[in-house]
Amino acid sequence: CRAAAAIAAGRAPGSLRARRGLAMAKSKFEYVRDFEADDTVLPNCWIVVRLDGRNFHRFSEQHDFKKPNDDRALHLMTKCAQTVMQELEDIAIAYGQSDEFSFVFKKKSRWFKRRASKFMTHVVSQFSSSYVFYWKDYFKDQQLLYPPGFDGRIVLYPSNQNLKDYLSWRQADCHINNLYNTVFWMLVQRSGLTPVQAQERLRGTLAGDKNEILFSEFNINYNNEPLMYRKGTVLIWQKVKEVVTKKIKLPKEEEEKEVEVTRTKTKVVPLHCDIIGDQFWEEYPEILAEDS
Repeated sequence: CRAAAAIAAGRAPGSLRARRGLAMAKSKFEYVRDFEADDTVLPNCWIVVRLDGRNFHRFSEQHDFKKPNDDRALHLMTKCAQTVMQELEDIAIAYGQSDEFSFVFKKKSRWFKRRASKFMTHVVSQFSSSYVFYWKDYFKDQQLLYPPGFDGRIVLYPSNQNLKDYLSWRQADCHINNLYNTVFWMLVQRSGLTPVQAQERLRGTLAGDKNEILFSEFNINYNNEPLMYRKGTVLIWQKVKEVVTKKIKLPKEEEEKEVEVTRTKTKVVPLHCDIIGDQFWEEYPEILAEDS
């Protein structure tokens, strides 16, 4: 037979070589792999990876962020989140505000065999490196003084309603924080209060009280503030038509000509809208679709 002939000729048959290679690849140290914990997340659950800026209060002060909101910083966060979604296409939707972003992976995602550590490390590392890479595009006159840091966590949500409630919670948090910060910084910047005095002035106030301070003392209607500040940023996949210029060679013509071609491409699109009510989910039902 072929195996016997190979052995007679001094050559090991293919299967024998494979077994020998496998045996040679092992070592007495491989037992340490047994200490690795199984971190596979539960099936049929939405996987949410939320990252937060580490000590971003200090980071924003060191880099002269505008208060209460810095458009450059918010747009940079959005750009980084878009980069994460484009690299990890199993993300169905993302939501961000201030120095945090939540990424929702599809319920049926089999990405990296649903290992929690892979989800978290890939999202955080891709986001962090993008923040440094794109910094100069948004902070042209501000040098990056030191590397920013982000931490991450993973939470599983078994039902669509659980997921919607989670995202509603984050958007409600955006509103609460932004309303407070808007009033706080108006008191500091325009009324001349110290931060401690501003905190004391706002102690125990409700949303209606804060709105009244803004309107009566600063002539600001909070409802007219930009949606990006009040609602945060939602990222979804959408088909977008774009016009590109291509060079083609027409029949019976020697030189190429430039022509405009319209094509449809799926891109990550930012929205600034309400996601607590039903209208958003009725308009974009594909986000929660089982086969999305």
